[in-house]
Amino acid sequence: MKLKTLIKQSRMKPLDVVIIFFLILCSFLPLAIFGYQQGHADSATNQTIAVLRVDGKEIKTFDLSDDKKSYTYMYKDKDGDYNLIEVADGKIRVKDTNCGDLICVRRGWISKKGESIVCLPHKLVIDIQSSTGGDDGELIY
Repeated sequence: MKLKTLIKQSRMKPLDVVIIFFLILCSFLPLAIFGYQQGHADSATNQTIAVLRVDGKEIKTFDLSDDKKSYTYMYKDKDGDYNLIEVADGKIRVKDTNCGDLICVRRGWISKKGESIVCLPHKLVIDIQSSTGGDDGELIY
């Protein structure tokens, strides 16, 4: 059947089809606007940092947002305990230490918000934090 015959039989006027189509199209407008804003906000403020704390005191922060930057940092306390921390490709790890159990070294690389490395003998903690409030695929309970 032709569109004109359908419109005549259903009591709809030709302008009604245009209005309905326009309203359906406008119903998707908030989704497009918020999706666009969210994409620009994430790319502009996405900063991932690692915070080094010893005995609860913040010692240093490492910027993990720059994937091309690679360096090491040696933390040494007054007792001679040391931890060699390596930052590369947006990840961080404890590369070497003089503690007995080496659990912090075996922990390996971390890069996602909420992950941490702990060296109990030296009271050292490295936490990953993000300024965006969440990572891709992260569930909120």
